[in-house]
Amino acid sequence: MGTLRARVAHVVAVAAASLALQFLVSPARAAAATPPTTSEASGSTQSTNLVSQIAAQLGRANGIRARFTQTQTREALKQPLVSSGSLLLMRGRGVVWHVETPYQATYLITDAGVSEVNAAGQRVGGASSHGTSGPRGVAEVSRMMRAMLGGDLSALYSQFDVQAVGTSTQWQMQLTPNQPQLAQAIKELQMSGGNYLRTLRITLASGDVTSLDFTDNAAVTDLTPAEQQLFGAP
Repeated sequence: MGTLRARVAHVVAVAAASLALQFLVSPARAAAATPPTTSEASGSTQSTNLVSQIAAQLGRANGIRARFTQTQTREALKQPLVSSGSLLLMRGRGVVWHVETPYQATYLITDAGVSEVNAAGQRVGGASSHGTSGPRGVAEVSRMMRAMLGGDLSALYSQFDVQAVGTSTQWQMQLTPNQPQLAQAIKELQMSGGNYLRTLRITLASGDVTSLDFTDNAAVTDLTPAEQQLFGAP
């Protein structure tokens, strides 16, 4: 049972990570956020401009391959859960998340939710659905994030309070949900990076925390036949 719970928790974390990653390869237009007060205007404008720069820079890649190390901290566990593997993200298509250690598993995250992929490269069953705090709930958030992939950052500001500091080549960003439905799944997202995303810290509403470190990032333009089949027709 403990292993099953750990895997379910991992799926939730994967879904949350995927929605953040999908935002970070989206092209950006200027945000149409609610105008800040006079006292907030200067800092808010700088943060908004930086978010636009980050999204535009990272959105140059149509897809990304990377290695990840994931550390999950849960109140019920004495020690963190650590896993590692690789991922493939294609803008507008979804994310393939392959866990290599401590067990072998592959997940496909799309607008429909989270599906497990078997050793033959086929989806096992339909997308997961476990209520608003589980994969389906996070997938709903992902659909909202995917709506931004056309580049309208106003959708981001309508759902999150966003703070960014640094430069377009060395930045930190914090996203805090400002809508109750969204806050049921996620408490906050903290990210840092440069040309690519380097770290991502996900705090779920349950209090569980997942930290991810990304390395060996590389832009992708073409998929293998097996990957094309897995994603389905564009």
